Amino acid sequence: MERVGESASEVEEEVGRVVEQARELQESGSSLISRITNEEQSLRQKANSIESSIRRLRSLINSLLSQKLLDPKLADKLEEDLHRARCIITDGDAAAFLPAKAQGRFLRMFLGPINVRASRKDVQLKVKEEYNSYRDRTAFLFLLFPLTLLILRSWIWEGCLPAFPVQLYEAWLLFLYTGLALRENILRANGSDIRPWWIYHHYCAMIMALVSLTWEIEGQPNCAQKQRGVELFLQWALMQGVAMLLQNRYQRQRLYTRIALGKANRMDVVWGETAGVDGQLWVLCPILFLMQGFEAYVGLQLLKTALAGVVSEWQVTFCGIILILMAIGNFINTVQTLMAKSRFKAKMKRTKSKQELN
Repeated sequence: MERVGESASEVEEEVGRVVEQARELQESGSSLISRITNEEQSLRQKANSIESSIRRLRSLINSLLSQKLLDPKLADKLEEDLHRARCIITDGDAAAFLPAKAQGRFLRMFLGPINVRASRKDVQLKVKEEYNSYRDRTAFLFLLFPLTLLILRSWIWEGCLPAFPVQLYEAWLLFLYTGLALRENILRANGSDIRPWWIYHHYCAMIMALVSLTWEIEGQPNCAQKQRGVELFLQWALMQGVAMLLQNRYQRQRLYTRIALGKANRMDVVWGETAGVDGQLWVLCPILFLMQGFEAYVGLQLLKTALAGVVSEWQVTFCGIILILMAIGNFINTVQTLMAKSRFKAKMKRTKSKQELN
């Protein structure tokens, strides 16, 4: 009985020690979190101060330039130094202390009010790499899917596409563009520099894919005439797949060049306004303009088909208008990209000439 009593007393004492240790751990944890929070707040204030100083200095440089009180070459150098300073902050661990970008309604609609901003740079870079891998995978599928449908249409289906494969492709397009839009919004929340148009473009493509799912694919009689819009859309999708593969390859190489030069941070993704190998650009740009022209042509053909009464569904008219708007937006964005590239190359030439003179 004595041993049992001693054993029970020892257990009680040990339980008391564990409870005390748990309390001490809680107090230490609370103290550590409080200390880290204070230090983090101090770093956030410092990051905000540096950001404010960069904006103020840029405004001051522009003001001095407009008043002709500052040499343009010196202004270019100072602007480059400020851009490099910002890249140092945004490309390192200090980026976690910068103000987070608003996540937007799209992310809140799909994910709810959760914070998708990663506090560690390695996690942010994994998000970016996953986005690039998703683009590469879907580019091949974008090329393969319509090519398969067109081949089967000619060889097996006797020139008349069944409804189910086409609707399956449209459902895949909806999944693709939704995935791209989600990933791009998450990247923007983590500090990536993505032009807003590309996200809006994917919103438009999502809506078009959703509407096209309700589009009745008619067959015989006059199947070739009724499905002319579908055929043109699949041909355009083939060109889009080729362009996506070229864009991914060219733009990623240019992005790596900009990161090495300190002109971009590691969270930026490809969108092609950079300096680089002119040979690849001369191949890419004609394909982009040709694809945009064909996209507008497909949209006009859909409108023509609807107005002629060949296919009277409202979905045909809607998809035609969306395709035309997307073609115009893509064209404007591509021209702006080329103009930015031209300005960047001119700036680089001026810097190089100045270095040679010195």
